[in-house]
Amino acid sequence: MIVKAQKIHKSFGSLEVLKGVDFEVEKGEVLAIVGASGAGKSTLLQILGTLSTPDEGTLEIDGSTIFGGSRKADEAALCEFRGKHIGFVFQAHHLLPEFTALENVMIPALIAGRSRKDAQDEAQALLAEVGLSERAGHKPSELSGGEAQRVAIARALVNKPAVVFADEPTGNLDSATKQEIHRLFFDLRDRLGQTIIVVTHDPELAALCDRTLTMKDGRFV
Repeated sequence: MIVKAQKIHKSFGSLEVLKGVDFEVEKGEVLAIVGASGAGKSTLLQILGTLSTPDEGTLEIDGSTIFGGSRKADEAALCEFRGKHIGFVFQAHHLLPEFTALENVMIPALIAGRSRKDAQDEAQALLAEVGLSERAGHKPSELSGGEAQRVAIARALVNKPAVVFADEPTGNLDSATKQEIHRLFFDLRDRLGQTIIVVTHDPELAALCDRTLTMKDGRFV
């Protein structure tokens, strides 16, 4: 089990957003979380990604207890864990405009303390995996939307994370490019054994996933 969450609760003021969510995902699984806006999907994703702390409940990722039990959330420790074990892909690619595609992919590896050569070798290999070797020296402004999202996916993978969380990863893309990114997720799972959890409103992407969970009013239904 790569991710296991039990009885996750989260409130904002008097609004209870998550109401005792239980969640598990296996290694190599591509799982979709769907539901109407306001159902709690993004809040759950933030907690699973260690970006937010639950009010109650436990979370284990790749054998490590992150929240719950006797463990107290320490932001420095969470940040280090996040950098080494979790990858993120967002609707907007969030590439740094002053750096090339290669440099953008390298940055998380350098932050994690890897040597420049190791980071560069891994980044080049991943750009090849996503079909962008020839675009490695280009800056984000010189890339199409689909190419930029491919760079963002490579960046999410550079530290060989236990799990990648993708929040509406194709929300800003045209239909043809969406299908390319959809295929890429499953190619990466097949080639690298990558576990991927996707929050999406896209029924086509959800239908492709190994499993789909639907959220409603802070719970899975």
